[in-house]
Amino acid sequence: MKRACVIGAGFGGLALAVRLQSAGIATTLIEGREKVGGRAYVWEREGFTFDAGPTVVTDPDCLRELWALSGHDIADDVTLMPVFPFYRLNWTDGTTFDYSNDEGALRREIARVAPDDLAGYEEFERYSAGVWQEGYVKLGHEAFLDFSSMIKAAPALARYQAWRSVYSMVSHFVKDERLRQALSFHTLLVGGNPMSTSAIYALIHKLEKDGGVWWTKGGTNRLAQGMAALFQRLGGTLRTGDKAVRIHTVGDQVSEVECASGWRERFDAVASNGDLMHTYSQLLGETIRGKQMAARLARKRFSPSLFVVHFGVEGTWPGIPHHTILFGPRYQGLLDDIFENGVLPRDFSIYLHHPTVTDPSMAPAGKSTFYALVPVAHMGKLPIDWAEVGPVLERRVLAEVGRRLIPDIEDRIVTRFHYAPPDFEADLGAWKGNAFSLEPLLTQSAFFRGHNRDDKLKNLYLVGAGTHPGAGIPGVVGSAKATAKLMLDDLR
Repeated sequence: MKRACVIGAGFGGLALAVRLQSAGIATTLIEGREKVGGRAYVWEREGFTFDAGPTVVTDPDCLRELWALSGHDIADDVTLMPVFPFYRLNWTDGTTFDYSNDEGALRREIARVAPDDLAGYEEFERYSAGVWQEGYVKLGHEAFLDFSSMIKAAPALARYQAWRSVYSMVSHFVKDERLRQALSFHTLLVGGNPMSTSAIYALIHKLEKDGGVWWTKGGTNRLAQGMAALFQRLGGTLRTGDKAVRIHTVGDQVSEVECASGWRERFDAVASNGDLMHTYSQLLGETIRGKQMAARLARKRFSPSLFVVHFGVEGTWPGIPHHTILFGPRYQGLLDDIFENGVLPRDFSIYLHHPTVTDPSMAPAGKSTFYALVPVAHMGKLPIDWAEVGPVLERRVLAEVGRRLIPDIEDRIVTRFHYAPPDFEADLGAWKGNAFSLEPLLTQSAFFRGHNRDDKLKNLYLVGAGTHPGAGIPGVVGSAKATAKLMLDDLR
């Protein structure tokens, strides 16, 4: 029996391990932390459950497919709960906008906020459906290993003006600035700047419209745990709490994987779900290929990081939906500061996550769990002392949530802590503390992103946010499908 190793038990690594094991490849999945999940980690404090994220589950069919490969049902391990509305958008002038896939309700929201843009929205909807078909259905699970594959995709990308940004394309259809923000902010959830991310990412609107937005009962980490349970049920080997430290090579082949404990084994194929830079500069750091790729990656643009304040409060808040976007006074200027200027601005926009409104099990009775997330530049652009700045920014973020939603927030807080760029670097090996791997620019997409199979090391594979199609649960699960096909073809 052929043997494979997958390094990193984030969603991409878990999905790949399940696919390999379902196909009869004896697979070992290695995770350095004591729990699976990668970025979808979890903490439990004083009875509150705090998800590290991601917290938006879309395209549940791509998850159901993993269980169906072996004749199982996702419901055996995971309970998916619908979230409605998907997001409540809130601007500083008090305007709110509930974003959902209820077409009647959504059109009423548009008619209330931007009545002159109803026809433009319908055009945008058709555009989104088109790029979803081309960019997600046709290309989302394909491996771009050579430039010719990019050439084949070029006509469709050109037809949908992929060189334009999401914001630019949205602005072509609608004129109201608030609606432009409502239809373009989604790229931030995968580490992209709406002002520069390819218009192809407008497919997210169609993806959410068709598949809905879901929550995993008990927290997003429960989804990762469910995938791990399926993998082990199929006979896969899971090693947690033992960090991979080296991928050994012989000639143009990878041969063995070594962990911090001294454990070392030989495999026919190895796949990394780790940060791209970490994979090449650390795991393959002693090889010529590792050094070459690390130097090449250092010249690329990586996504921003995040500053996340987790807090548990007294009371329940049925009027605050599961996901709220609290826009700041600036949009493009704020994005420029985060993505281009590398400064910590005085203003900010907040993504507020409130899971207990959907799933009360996330907090003790009569209490609520929240996190408030603020995008910030990664440490390569913003080299500040987060030990000093973190507590100050935490207070500012909580004060803004209090000002706009929970007036007596400080009196109600039971427990709180924050997670900053250095934590992404320390816990996840994320280069410069980035939160989403390579920034999703057109020049860093498909063939120009990490390849699912290394060009030089014939049995080394990549999976996860650094590969096509990119970050987000559907993205990394799609990358696992593309990588699994390559590995199975090669191993057979």
